[in-house]
Amino acid sequence: MDGFKKGLKRRLNESVQLKLSFTLSLAIFVVAVVAGVFSFMSAFDEAHELQDDVLRQVAQLMDSQHLSPAAPTADTRPKDADEESRVIVQRLGESSSSAAGVDAGGTLSLPTTLADGLHTLEVSGQAFRVLVKTTAAGERIAVAQEAGFRNEIARDGALRTVMPFLVLMPMLLLIVADLVRKMFRPIAALSKEIDLRAEQELHPIEDRRLPIEVRPFAVAINRLLARVGQSMESQRRFVADAAHELRSPLTALSLQAERLAETEMSGQARERLIVLRQGIARSRSLLDQLLTLARAQSASDLPKSSVSIQSIYRRVLEDSMPLAEAKQIDIGVEGTQDAEVWASELDMITVIKNLVDNAIRYTPEGGRVDLSVVVSNGKAELRIQDNGPGIPLAERNRVFDPFYRTLGSEQMGSGLGLSIVQTIASRMGAEIQLDFTDDANQRGAKVTVFIPLKVRQAASTSHS
Repeated sequence: MDGFKKGLKRRLNESVQLKLSFTLSLAIFVVAVVAGVFSFMSAFDEAHELQDDVLRQVAQLMDSQHLSPAAPTADTRPKDADEESRVIVQRLGESSSSAAGVDAGGTLSLPTTLADGLHTLEVSGQAFRVLVKTTAAGERIAVAQEAGFRNEIARDGALRTVMPFLVLMPMLLLIVADLVRKMFRPIAALSKEIDLRAEQELHPIEDRRLPIEVRPFAVAINRLLARVGQSMESQRRFVADAAHELRSPLTALSLQAERLAETEMSGQARERLIVLRQGIARSRSLLDQLLTLARAQSASDLPKSSVSIQSIYRRVLEDSMPLAEAKQIDIGVEGTQDAEVWASELDMITVIKNLVDNAIRYTPEGGRVDLSVVVSNGKAELRIQDNGPGIPLAERNRVFDPFYRTLGSEQMGSGLGLSIVQTIASRMGAEIQLDFTDDANQRGAKVTVFIPLKVRQAASTSHS
C-alpha cells in the first residue's frame, strides 16, 4: 500500500495533466459526496415533515367534522390493506376490549398523560409516531402511524433525490478527464511536430494556437532554435571558407608537383613524389566534398522545375566513365522507364554521383554497377546496385556519419559521400534504404532512394 501511494505521488508530481485531472476529480468527488449527504438528509427530514402534516390533517379533519373514533370490537381491517401504511385513530387512553394486537387492527396502549403534540413512542416493541390533540368537544384523540413505514418512505424519497448525483458524478469525472486531455493536446501536438523535424529544420514553431501559459516556453524554444541556427550557420560558413581558402595552396602544390614530375630524379624520389601527388589529390577531393556538404546543409531554396532521372543518370555516367573504365567495370542503366521529380538538378546530380562513385570504388575490377528507376506507390525509386562486398548490417547505421569509412576498406575517400547524400535526401523529403544485391550470400550493395512524386504534383497544381 505504501508503495502504491509513493508511486501515485511520484506520477502526480511528474505529470501536470495527471495531477490536474486527479485534483479536479477529487474536488468533484468530495463536493458531490457532501452535496449528496446534505440533499439526502434534507429530503429525509422533509419527508418526515410531510408525514407529520398528514397526521395533523387527519386530526384536524376529526375535529372539524366532529368525528369520534369508535372503539374497535373486531378486526374490521380489509384483507388486502397494507398494515404498514395505515393511520391509527383512537381516543387517548382507550384500550381494545378484544385480544387483537396492533398488527391485527387493535388499538395502541397509550398513556393518558401524553401532552398535546407529536411524540415518538415504542409500543409492543414497535416504534410509532403519535399526534395527540384535544378536540373542540374536549375529547383527546391520538393519531398514530408506524415509524418504520415512515422511515422507509422518507429513505426512498431521499435516495431518489440523491440518484442524479450518483449517475452524473461518474459522467462528470469522465468529462473533466477528457477536457483536461484536450487542453493538453496542443502541447502534445507541438512536441510531436518538433520531434519529427529533421536536424536542419530550425524554423520557428507556431505559437498562436498554444495557450497563453505555454507561449513563453514556445518563445524561449524559438529563441533557442534561432541561436542554434546561427551557430550551425557559422560552423558551415567556417568550414566552407576554410575549404575554399585551402584550395588555392593545394592547387599551387599540385602544380608544383606536376612540374617536379617533369624533371629528372632518381627512382626513389619519383616513388615519393607519386605518394605526395596522391596525398595532394586526396586533400583536394576532401576539400571539394567539404564544400559540397556545406552547400547541401545551407541550401534552402525550393526547386523551380522538375528534372528527369534518366538525364541525370546520363550526365553522371559521362563523368564517372573514366573511373569505371580504369577498373574495367561494366556500368550502365537498366530499363528505359523514366521519372520526373521536383528537385534541384544540382542536388540530384550530387546524390547520384556520390552513390555511383562509391559503387565504382568498392566494386572489384571486372565488376558490375547498374542504375535503374521505377515508379511505385507515388514515389520514384532510384536504385544503384553493384556486385561488390556490400555494406555489413552492423555498419549501416554509421555509414551516413561524416568521415566514417567501412572497416577494412582500402579505397581512397573522405567518408563524406553518403553523409552528403543523406543531407540532401532529408532536405528533399526522400528516404534511403540499404540492402544486399545478393541476400542469400549477403554480397553486393543496393542503395534505393525513395523520392515522393506528390511534391511535384502539388507544386504543379499551385502554378497552374
